Amino acid sequence: VAADEGILHASGSTVPPATKDYCIIYNSKWTSLPKSLDNATFRTLENLTSTVLCSSSEAPGLMKDKAVVVMRGNCTFLEKARIAQNLGAKMLLIASKSRLSSISDNKTDFEDVTLPIALIRYNDIVDMQQTLGKEVNVTLYSPPLPQFDYSMVVIFLIAVSTVALGGYWSGVAELENLKAIASPGERETRRKKEENVTFTPVTVILFVAICCVMLVLLYFFYKWLVYVIISVFCLASAMSLYNCLAALVGEIPFGQCRITCCNKTIEVRLIFLAVFCTAAAVVWAVFRNEDRWAWILQDILGVAFCLNFIKTLKMPNFKSCVILLGLLLLYDVFFVFITPFITKNGASIMVEVAAGPFGNSEKLPVVIRVPRLEHSASTLCDLPFSLLGFGDIIVPGLLVAYCRRFDVQTSSSSIYFISCTIAYAVGMVLTFVVLALMKMGQPALLYLVPCTLITSSLVAWRRKEMKKFWKGSSYQVGWSP
Repeated sequence: VAADEGILHASGSTVPPATKDYCIIYNSKWTSLPKSLDNATFRTLENLTSTVLCSSSEAPGLMKDKAVVVMRGNCTFLEKARIAQNLGAKMLLIASKSRLSSISDNKTDFEDVTLPIALIRYNDIVDMQQTLGKEVNVTLYSPPLPQFDYSMVVIFLIAVSTVALGGYWSGVAELENLKAIASPGERETRRKKEENVTFTPVTVILFVAICCVMLVLLYFFYKWLVYVIISVFCLASAMSLYNCLAALVGEIPFGQCRITCCNKTIEVRLIFLAVFCTAAAVVWAVFRNEDRWAWILQDILGVAFCLNFIKTLKMPNFKSCVILLGLLLLYDVFFVFITPFITKNGASIMVEVAAGPFGNSEKLPVVIRVPRLEHSASTLCDLPFSLLGFGDIIVPGLLVAYCRRFDVQTSSSSIYFISCTIAYAVGMVLTFVVLALMKMGQPALLYLVPCTLITSSLVAWRRKEMKKFWKGSSYQVGWSP
């Protein structure tokens, strides 16, 4: 049974009255709550948490026309509600010291019960009396979920900035390669420093096949493989954060003292940087379930991972980009929309793995997470997040990076890079619009891939460079080892 979340609005007796909102769980089939405070009726709260109200003899004659709060236990919710209603109560709150869960009992035997019933945390009742005093008036309401949340704006800014910065960084590396080729003495040095990996059409197909196999294995063996993914993320994100920060540190002209060890020379500041990046990944791993703040560290590590991936993995030509983005688009759509017709419970494999199959508390750290910012019952009862997978940044980001490198190679004034980045931003907006209209998770690549591929193709066609854009520049071929 899915829990219905609502808000208990409490008001103290001070002038002006102090107010505070608390989370409640109710059953919408039993109780119909107003959608706003405008239509809500306030009742004086009577704290009877010293009893569980399983018999009329437990209840003192203090309930008439009041909102009553009693403890959970020993009898059903509806049995408590019938007793409270017979004694004149107008609202029943049931305090729970354990985690709030759905309210579900056999209503057919209690059709005469009509007063509102809600489950509330016992700690909230204690906080209410400490914060607002002993004389408290309360009411219940359940506002509709906002169609738009400002966390989407934060997700949008993170995604577009990461794609743009990753593409720009890839272009900087390509410019350094161009300068190095002009000097035969620097070419060999540059080759030794080069850490890029080039995707060919064959490796693209192999990469997508591995993604499919990995997702299916996660679906069936999630509770074991999730820890493997967490370990890999910690290692990869620490290295990525180091590479990103080392590129910035390398531009600082001071603090370059070195030490020699095992016939190798290394800057001291890079040793401290490596320790810092490792510590950041370890702290996240230890406190990853602290939702109030761990998401910030996860997002920082995730952005570093995406930036490093976009810069390091080179697409040799537009042909490879089309194959990669096209196959991953099919992969995304299949595992989101088609797999519900295959699985026994009718759930999407992609959604199940992202949420943690079978209610697993461990979540895959492969998403950018931002807590929802709009005030609602959900934000009171839990800490819901807006999510965007790393793949929705990295995959279009590889195309943006290729566009930036092509701009550098052809001296085309960043037209491909800027156009593709804008197309990515438009695709993200389109994703959020469809998400708000359909009110269900969307495969973002369904909108990002067409926007970026079509825009890049139109720019190349308009500039009469489609053949060169499709095959890649001769410079890249000449630099192949």
